[in-house]
Amino acid sequence: MAGKEEAKERDALAESLNDLFTSVSTMVKGQLQGTNNLLELLEKMNLRVAEEYKGFGDVASGLRVFVEQLKAKSGNFDEYVQQIDAIEQQVTEFEAVISMLDKYVSLLESKLQSVYQTPPQ
Repeated sequence: MAGKEEAKERDALAESLNDLFTSVSTMVKGQLQGTNNLLELLEKMNLRVAEEYKGFGDVASGLRVFVEQLKAKSGNFDEYVQQIDAIEQQVTEFEAVISMLDKYVSLLESKLQSVYQTPPQ
């Protein structure tokens, strides 16, 4: 009888070990599946971010072209800006001449008034 009980105990132990290994295997599979799910999510997020940055690259490239066009256009205005500066300088000089003439005319007016106000002798 001792042999039968030993066999039953071995069978029970073997069954318990089998259950243990099955449970551990299920747990490891679950953890691996969870890790796999996280990696898939990370891959999708990376693809989404890559799409987003690709769009930013296109925008940056477009802005670079736009800035180059603006530089070319502003270069065309340099000649006009120089002409405007020259005109401004001439206007300043002209204002100075007008101011001198105005003072001279005022002096002549005052001389004429003094001549006409002085009684003849």
